[in-house]
Amino acid sequence: MNPPKIKRRVGKYEVGRTIGEGTFAKVKFARNSETGEPVALKILDKEKVLKHKMAEQIKREIATMKLIKHPNVVRLYEVMGSKTKIFIVLEFVTGGELFDKIAHHGRMREDEARRYFHQLVNAVDYCHSRGVYHRDLKPENLLLDTCGNLKVSDFGLSALSQQVRDDGLLHTACGTPNYVAPEVLNDRGYDGATADLWSCGVILFVLLAGYLPFDDSNLVNLYKKISGAEFTCPPWLSFAAMKLITRILDPNPMTKHRHESLCFYCMGNV
Repeated sequence: MNPPKIKRRVGKYEVGRTIGEGTFAKVKFARNSETGEPVALKILDKEKVLKHKMAEQIKREIATMKLIKHPNVVRLYEVMGSKTKIFIVLEFVTGGELFDKIAHHGRMREDEARRYFHQLVNAVDYCHSRGVYHRDLKPENLLLDTCGNLKVSDFGLSALSQQVRDDGLLHTACGTPNYVAPEVLNDRGYDGATADLWSCGVILFVLLAGYLPFDDSNLVNLYKKISGAEFTCPPWLSFAAMKLITRILDPNPMTKHRHESLCFYCMGNV
């Protein structure tokens, strides 16, 4: 008889199959041996992290996630380390990306999109109340649990309020071009909360339309469209949805339309 296979352990976690892999990290399925709870174990190679000068970004991601405890944000349970590895223990979310749902099934009904959008706005508003700005909100970074609830993930590009300069603004341009607010592109500084709200507006458009409001293979043209908020709502959107999207995707961050429109939304008028 073959001896039973000994499972690899990291602390109290039994490590299983690989469920994701990136340049700097592997994500493995693991189980808490004390409670039986499934978790996602993100394993980073210290040598690679240092070589690619990612240490500060990883530290920021960990510091950010420690601040956030919200039902619509992927939970960080603990961080461990060995001589060569960093282990980040995260909530195991099984429903895939919101992006996949749109890619496979196309645009959503308005009531379904509203539910996801409401959860997204609640999570983002909570993050902002804790001084955390995500800065890379997009459907690929929104996961779904078994009950279909949304979970914001990937705080690798997030900023903390301590990074705000004396002018009260953030100055690092980052994020995914199609979802980035115009003020992030103009390189004069931006408010992290208002920039995140723009990304939420783009996500809402994608949920309801099934395609991006701003898209061009030429980056210069894409940035021009974003800066001028050059987009057209599809004819199947309700008047209320069109009005909401138009108010959020206001290229002038100073007019406060983005914030006001969400207040109307949360009061149930949309």
